[in-house]
This record gives sequence, structure tokens and C-alpha cells, in this order.
Amino acid sequence: MEVLELIIFAGLAAIVLYQLYAVLGRRVGRQPEDAPAVPATAAPLDRAPDAPAQADDGVSLSGLAAVKAKDPSFDVGRFLGGAKSAYEMIVKAFAAGDRTQLRNLLAAPVMAGFDTAIAAREAENRTETVEFLHPPRADLEKAEVVGADLARVTVRFLSEFRSRTKGPEGEGVEDRRTAELWTFERRLKSRDPNWLLIHVDAAEA
Repeated sequence: MEVLELIIFAGLAAIVLYQLYAVLGRRVGRQPEDAPAVPATAAPLDRAPDAPAQADDGVSLSGLAAVKAKDPSFDVGRFLGGAKSAYEMIVKAFAAGDRTQLRNLLAAPVMAGFDTAIAAREAENRTETVEFLHPPRADLEKAEVVGADLARVTVRFLSEFRSRTKGPEGEGVEDRRTAELWTFERRLKSRDPNWLLIHVDAAEA
């Protein structure tokens, strides 16, 4: 009887796993992420020394405290909401080759890298559009103040989107899953409330 029950349970487990795989396809289990949705930044950032104290989510307590000390109005939730909006706008603008919009959101060195990639795509007579399959996930990775009032905040983004491309060889559709670290920067004493993207790097999910 016990052997028969084991066979039945094993059969049920196989059916459940098959149905799960049919729904999720190659997404079952941990899969490697695709390349970043936008060009990664080559040069590393100069960082302030890390403090040993860590919050529950791993973000340096002194880093957040330093940012809030310089800007008491800084709110993590509101910042991450704005960062997600900026992430979607930048990814879509890069795909569309919208340099005007990108210049308002990127630091000059990052813009130069984006412009080079866009120009290369244009030279190949290729176009691209991006559609996010789910709202991207944004988690605070690091916060710090460099010098007197230069705040830098690094956000880990996880996103899935559909890329549609057109080129001389025809059209293509690709679903991509990316994990990226984006670092935003702002002078806290500046009247300009906008944060600029200064660094992009690949990350692990």
C-alpha cells in the first residue's frame, strides 16, 4: 500500500511540475539575466567608505542618515517611485533613440555612451520599441554623500520587457529579463530637484 501511495504522489508531482513549466517556460528556477537594457558604464564610481552599520535591507545606515541630514525631505519610498518612472522612461527613450529626452535624465558621460550606441544602431538602419511586461522592481542598494552635498543613490532594478526590432534582415521580437544597478546623483543644495543617472552596471537577481 505504501509503495502504491508513493507512486501516486510521484505521478501527481510530475503533473504539477509539468503544468508549472508549461506556464512559466524557461523562467522556472533561477535563470541568468540578459544584458542591461541600456549601455553599461565603463568607468567605476569613486565611493565614500562603507560604514559597518547596516539596515535590515543591507543599505548603509550612515549613508541614508547622511542623505537625510543634508536633505530632511528625502523619502526612500518616494525616491524609488520616481526612480522606477525614470527607469522606464530612459529604457524606452534609448530604444526609440530619443536623445532630447535622454539629455534631461542622464549625466554627460552616460549620455555620450548612449549616443554612441544609438548612432551605431542608426548606422545599421535598425529601430527598436520596448514594452514592459510587468512594472519593474526597484530596491535601494546603496546611499551615500560624497563631499559636502553630492548625494548618490544606487537602485537595483529587475525588469521584464518585450523588445521589437526592425532592420534590413526583417523584424524580430525578444522577451528579456534584466537585473541592473543604476546610480543616480544630485547636489542636495541645488534648487533643481531632479536626479541624474550617472552609472549603469549589470547585477545578479
